[in-house]
Amino acid sequence: MERFTISLDESLASQFDELIAARGYSNRSEAVRDLIRGAIESDRQRDPPAGHCVANLSYVYNHHERELAERITGLQHDHHDLTVAAMHSHLDHDNCLETVILKGSTAEVRQFADQLMAESGVRHGKLNVIALEPEHHHAHDEHGAAHVHYRPAR
Repeated sequence: MERFTISLDESLASQFDELIAARGYSNRSEAVRDLIRGAIESDRQRDPPAGHCVANLSYVYNHHERELAERITGLQHDHHDLTVAAMHSHLDHDNCLETVILKGSTAEVRQFADQLMAESGVRHGKLNVIALEPEHHHAHDEHGAAHVHYRPAR
């Protein structure tokens, strides 16, 4: 593990310590590591879509909107290869919250999310993407069929 030193003025250090306490970090190092990881991932998000990812798409929609629930379900079925799981929650008489876990090509995941969030009646859509990198290739079955495992990019 590498060490480095940073200097903060008193006000910024105090605000940072308040943030650390509010988020439950046990020390400054853990908080700084998470901030750096977040900045790297945020920067990665600005690059053109490439590689594979795992993502969480969350959105709110009015279930009274004409045929919207059917259109959303149809989109998920059309992209069943990307959809790992979905959770549906009734917020009130009119609104539902759905969250969909996606996994696949980053370009395809983003295209699917954009298409779903563009549906008339879908509000508050947010896609959280985490880049994946190939870990290793190996075979699991008796036929020797190889496949790739992915892990979150470092």
